[in-house]
Amino acid sequence: MASTSDIRNGLCIKFNHDIYKIVEFLHVKPGKGPAFVRTKLRSLTTGRVLDNTFSAGHKIEDVRVETHTYQFLYAEGDEFHFMNTESFEQISLNKNILDAPGLLKEGTNVMVQVNTETDLPLSVDMPASVILEVTYAEPGVKGNTATNATKSATVETGASVNVPLFINEGDKIKIDTASGSYMERVKE
Repeated sequence: MASTSDIRNGLCIKFNHDIYKIVEFLHVKPGKGPAFVRTKLRSLTTGRVLDNTFSAGHKIEDVRVETHTYQFLYAEGDEFHFMNTESFEQISLNKNILDAPGLLKEGTNVMVQVNTETDLPLSVDMPASVILEVTYAEPGVKGNTATNATKSATVETGASVNVPLFINEGDKIKIDTASGSYMERVKE
């Protein structure tokens, strides 16, 4: 058993007969009344996100997890296939377990959290950012750069990302996997 002081991002807990991963949390200590922890939980079975507030000192049941490095092999419909980089064992996971399936490029290494009691994969932690090539982008209009104007661009995985006007087809860009937003252009 853990308490609310042990809450951190990525912690897996049992809550309402399901296993949830803590996506965000905030410890709040108001001037009046007891402290509490406001959390955003994502179900690892359905992918549904819910907000919940735990009172300070509330006991939560955590789930023991192990983290293993897996390499993304390919996608087939809603199933994504991964290979353990140590044992070469292959697993397939549903699309709703992944945080940003549209940004996953073949050969990318990810961290898979596995429940130690049942040996079932719980969640997939993507790298903080990925570098992808732009396959389609509308040409930028000259003189339209007075503000932070953006345009939609398609990257090699098929995902659509808003980028600045100076990005062209063939450019490699760095994308934040948590928000799916453009970070910078990568020079080679």
